[in-house]
Amino acid sequence: MASNYVLMSDSDSDLPHEIAKERNIPIVRMPYNLDGAELYDDNGASGAEKALFDRMRAGAKPFTSLLPTAAYLEYFEPHLKRGDLLFLAFSSQMSATFQNVLEAQKELAARYPERKFVVVDTMSISAPQSLLVIGAHDLYRRGASLEEVAQWVLDNRLNAQAWFTVGDLAYLRRGGRVSATSAIMGTMLDIKPILIITRAGKLEAHSKVQGRKKALKTLVDRTAENIGDPAGKTVVILHGDVRDEAEILKTQLKNRLPGLQEIRIQMIGPVIGAHAGPGTLASCFIGRERPV
Repeated sequence: MASNYVLMSDSDSDLPHEIAKERNIPIVRMPYNLDGAELYDDNGASGAEKALFDRMRAGAKPFTSLLPTAAYLEYFEPHLKRGDLLFLAFSSQMSATFQNVLEAQKELAARYPERKFVVVDTMSISAPQSLLVIGAHDLYRRGASLEEVAQWVLDNRLNAQAWFTVGDLAYLRRGGRVSATSAIMGTMLDIKPILIITRAGKLEAHSKVQGRKKALKTLVDRTAENIGDPAGKTVVILHGDVRDEAEILKTQLKNRLPGLQEIRIQMIGPVIGAHAGPGTLASCFIGRERPV
């Protein structure tokens, strides 16, 4: 049963381009800067993630920027000319760009008062957001109303979890998530932080362990503790150009949670990648409510 509105999201969801294409989900392309060039995330279509991590290993310092209100207007208006629109945005707590989304919504509501235009803050980014988008689109495909789909996302957004670790603390230090002293001492002692998306929709350090092997075990442990009944569920493993370790993590998760329906491995996108760096590993899923 076809729905009479458009469900849309942004590329910070890291929704693989082939899934977005197959499901006909329009995507707002988010900007990042690498070596002085402004680029736009295409969710893996061009393989730009590999180039980003190669350049970071060589010393490049990419950064992300806000998408202006005018760009959102260009993305949204063609859909509103034809019908209603539901936009699933990445967490408002991770970027001020969410305010530009709301400005565009306000302006377009005035232009098209006969249309419904709903914006939902997913309180997530990357694979947790994409899992919400896919779950919402499953309902959309079955003919659920715009309001029903929006409510499902609101009801489930705090169940979308990510547990991740990084390969080099220098990238978190550059983004201000750890102090220079902590980064130096952590590197010397081989300390690996375990980070999460909190109930407030922020990326924060949750705990720390010593050594990469223990970090991977912790990702498996936290996934098992927080996913609930694994039957029929999907885990997305994100990696910052460390496919071999992602495969190891996949094997460990399969052994620990044999009831999982799918474990998908994909490269992390350039927005999170620019801040977390090469070597990032994450386990993402929809399970119990976020612990903090």
